[in-house]
Amino acid sequence: MKKIMLKIPVLLGVLLMLGTGFAWAGPVMTFGELDENLLRIDYKGQFQFVNRDTGSGLSGEDSTNEFNFRRNRIALLGAWGEKIGLYVQTEFREDNNIAPLDVSDGNSSDFQILDAQLRLTYNQQLQVRLGKFKYNFSRENLEACEGPLTLDRSLFIRAPLVDEGTRDKGVAVLGNLFDGIFQYRADVMNGRNDSASAPDSNPRFTLRGHISLGDAETGYGYKGTYLGAKKVLTIGAAYQTEADIAYSDVTAKTGAVDYQAYTFDIFGELPLEDMGTVTASAAYADYDLDEAYKGANPDAGVTGINGEKNGGYVKLAYMLPNLPLQFFARAEQWSFAQLKNVYDQEITWYGGGLNYYFEGQKLKLTLEYSVTDFDKEGTTRGETTEDFNTLAAQVQVMF
Repeated sequence: MKKIMLKIPVLLGVLLMLGTGFAWAGPVMTFGELDENLLRIDYKGQFQFVNRDTGSGLSGEDSTNEFNFRRNRIALLGAWGEKIGLYVQTEFREDNNIAPLDVSDGNSSDFQILDAQLRLTYNQQLQVRLGKFKYNFSRENLEACEGPLTLDRSLFIRAPLVDEGTRDKGVAVLGNLFDGIFQYRADVMNGRNDSASAPDSNPRFTLRGHISLGDAETGYGYKGTYLGAKKVLTIGAAYQTEADIAYSDVTAKTGAVDYQAYTFDIFGELPLEDMGTVTASAAYADYDLDEAYKGANPDAGVTGINGEKNGGYVKLAYMLPNLPLQFFARAEQWSFAQLKNVYDQEITWYGGGLNYYFEGQKLKLTLEYSVTDFDKEGTTRGETTEDFNTLAAQVQVMF
């Protein structure tokens, strides 16, 4: 009996440290003299059908249809007592031919280690992560892929010149102060991990902080909706920089430029008794590469969807009080230094749809219709930009 009683606080502490919502958990194995160590296995997957009104046919103006099984992920979460944790997540991606701005054939499937991190928790005020994980810049990137408010997160908010896309490799420190009212984050990451193409090999530094005026958000990741379980009002900001990241003339190896970016974001969710739940969020981000795109032969990484840009989004949602049905809408406006060979291109994206939750985020159906509008349409040096509409249906499963 005494041995069982000793296990209870240890297990509770370990479960809290694992975070990420233990209600979503898969099978758990315990080991150690007091079963104080845990290993948990999770699976996450999203099955989609997507229709876009362009991309097929001889002229590329016929509609395109595609089934795709995305975010096939198996994750292992380990904990040795309350101080040390391990998180490893794999992902298999199929050949998705309908991309954010294109329809293209011949994309290949791949398998990767998406996350591999050691988690050290001294206390709530000081936590450390080492390995490969999400960098600490935008709230949108830090929101769980399986818990967004809309079908997915912003298509345009990724940072430039990061080999891993939404992840990077390095060290991060974070902590919660004043009972979770304030959270700080700082990381040192690889950034551009390509010394042969960059003027110099420098780390990327990020600082982020937020203030929680409602229920605290104390984890490493955020959620796009808490399904009415919390009253949240969080205001955040971040700054990111990397020196000598690219050339404005890669042929002559001249015109070294630095990278810096900043963002502001706000998120709120308010459950109203017998009236449902209202959710709203907004953000602005600016990614600056010293106007390298104006060079004689600029590095390809300073242009395009993840090059120099600025813009933001607004999201709204309403969830019914007695039915797990949530209606949502999202609008985005972005200005790109150069996109598809067009200088100063602007994109307006807006869409709406619904989430129906059978078992919370564990089993969810999402429908979304969106419009992508280019400010400048036409064909420039072989690249065509024209407005298009997309309809997507998705079933999400988590074990």
